Amino acid sequence: DNVLEWFEESCNKVEVCFINYHDRVNPIRTYWVGFDGEPVLHFPELAYGEGGAQCFTTFMGHSFRVMDHEDNFLAAYEIEFVATKAFGSSPPSDSRDPNYSYEDEIAWTLNNEWTRHERVTRTFSPLGFQKGKLPPDVFANMGAFYYNNRNHVVLEEWGGKGVFVNWWETKVQFVMIPWTLKNRWQSQLLKLVEAWAGVPVEQTVMYGLRQYTEGARLLTHVDRHETHAVSLIVNVAQGNLAEPWPVEVQDHMDRLHEVIMEPGDIVYYESAKCLHARNRPMMGPNAHYVNLFTHYKPVTDLEWWHQPNHEGTPEAVLESKGECQLLTDKEGVKGFSVQCEDERLGPHLSPSLFQAHDGEDMIRWWLETSPNHERIEESNDGVTPKESQPEATPFIAIETPSRDEL
Repeated sequence: DNVLEWFEESCNKVEVCFINYHDRVNPIRTYWVGFDGEPVLHFPELAYGEGGAQCFTTFMGHSFRVMDHEDNFLAAYEIEFVATKAFGSSPPSDSRDPNYSYEDEIAWTLNNEWTRHERVTRTFSPLGFQKGKLPPDVFANMGAFYYNNRNHVVLEEWGGKGVFVNWWETKVQFVMIPWTLKNRWQSQLLKLVEAWAGVPVEQTVMYGLRQYTEGARLLTHVDRHETHAVSLIVNVAQGNLAEPWPVEVQDHMDRLHEVIMEPGDIVYYESAKCLHARNRPMMGPNAHYVNLFTHYKPVTDLEWWHQPNHEGTPEAVLESKGECQLLTDKEGVKGFSVQCEDERLGPHLSPSLFQAHDGEDMIRWWLETSPNHERIEESNDGVTPKESQPEATPFIAIETPSRDEL
């Protein structure tokens, strides 16, 4: 009996979330199908969208029926694994006038993000980021959840959330993580973050899974300073990429670094201070790239962002020493990677040698990395194509490769 009880609780019991994308106005209902085949009311009201989602524990093999508000049959669902299941079709990520000027909002946003990143003075690490690896058991659990649910993706809800991902040009998809599973993952990753940050931290927010698709771009930004002191980017899965899709992180002097990730890789980063992005569009037919984001803040420092660094905090790399040179790849193409005499700059320095000095530099970088930058018209905020603007000043005086060399 004890073995059977353990098996039921540890192996057969799973967490499942239901989402209503069938009816914005009227909640839908779910029924558990009893062992006698009769339906038993489960959720009398499942409100619309991610905000109305309901998570619960059940057992593999259990069956549910989904009905509209008038008890008309919508769907049947049998439990096979930990899952998030949406009923109905998710709407477009946002809905705006076809003539809406995204370029104007992007320009305003980039200048605002520059201002926001300057409010944080405290640092935790030399560069503000570091690449690492997930523990194998955590990676296996995340991968299993994603691959079991990859056919359950919905369009991510972006209404009123800005233009940080180009949802109007490409599909930005989402798989909501069940609540208990999310808490377990965040607790497991907390010790890694504490070891990297050098201070006790508490979990605040975990977000994902977000699935980017071909053409996706992530605008340069920082995260909420109250809750996102130190964070992790986790790459859970990727496929069909025509070329690597690096995450861009600007260090404490706003030098650009580009980190290439593989599934199971993590990037620690000071997400409220260090500007980060993926400005280059993801390339590849049917490409996908699945990330998880988890955030923490120091336990005892209520306004940590303007507190002095704790004793023993690694010194931030501000002024670099020596020179850097662009290396060549196996075909002899210059600008493949960068090697610096100052080893503190690490192995991920961008071959572009880009360094931002203000929001206008970030606008220029967004334009430079745009696949159609020559067609972007001048906006009311003064956003102009790359050809009519000066290059952002490199942080070190060496020959900068042309666009064709990068």
